[in-house]
Amino acid sequence: MSAAVAPRAGVCGWPIAHSRSPLIHQYWLRTLGIEGAYERFALRPGEFAAFAASIGRDRLVGANVTAPLKEAAFAACERLAADAQGSGAVNTLWREEGALCGDNTDVAGFLANLDAAAPDWRAAAATAVVLGAGGAARAIVHALLSRGLERVAVVNRTDERAQALTARFGGATTAAPWRDLPHWLERADLLVNTTTLGMAGQSALDIDLEPMKKTAVVTDIVYVPLATPLIEAARRRGLTAVDGLGMLLHQAAPGFERWFGARPTVTPELRALVEADIRAVEGKRA
Repeated sequence: MSAAVAPRAGVCGWPIAHSRSPLIHQYWLRTLGIEGAYERFALRPGEFAAFAASIGRDRLVGANVTAPLKEAAFAACERLAADAQGSGAVNTLWREEGALCGDNTDVAGFLANLDAAAPDWRAAAATAVVLGAGGAARAIVHALLSRGLERVAVVNRTDERAQALTARFGGATTAAPWRDLPHWLERADLLVNTTTLGMAGQSALDIDLEPMKKTAVVTDIVYVPLATPLIEAARRRGLTAVDGLGMLLHQAAPGFERWFGARPTVTPELRALVEADIRAVEGKRA
């Protein structure tokens, strides 16, 4: 296949320079011997509609969607897969028969990462606390409820956003203001950060984990840096800590298969490649 007809895909969001999705997909294209390209698209929220309309043209077969565009992607889709419909957010786009289609592979990616890094997490988990109320939070809440957690508290600095999210999911969810976080940390068996706080270049996520049970699990969907301040604080506290890189790797595979026609595998070699890239950039910042 010539480069002139090879399929293109990419990841869109704002900011987008930190995304390691191109590294992952280019690795799979190379190791599977597939001609294609995967790019970054820096889009402010107001620019998303025009980008979505371009999918299906000029060899652009689809895209991943990251913050803050996942809810806009959901609204733009004409057809939705089950996890997208259930979560109210979309992170994977493609076109079928002229219709823009969406899925949310963050759901399966989040659970796969948690299952791999903390295999016993579900046995002791009754209550989860989710920080944030954006598109990523919707996927995580949907994922946790699918595993039968009794209570999911959504804690957000803007109470209206938390209320809107929990209204979608119903009785097993509770919206809580940020000032009540210490109370919910006492009850939490699982803490999930879905905000961009703690990401390189963003404000820090500064919370006290002292109220948490020693048996609690803490996970952060931020993966740059690899050890976010939240992950480091959890380790100092002696808690089980799960970084966000595994979620990124696992959520990427379904989109790649849809766009390029082959199911890739998440391997230790791939994780090591992405870790090395993140550490190299962290070293330059230091």
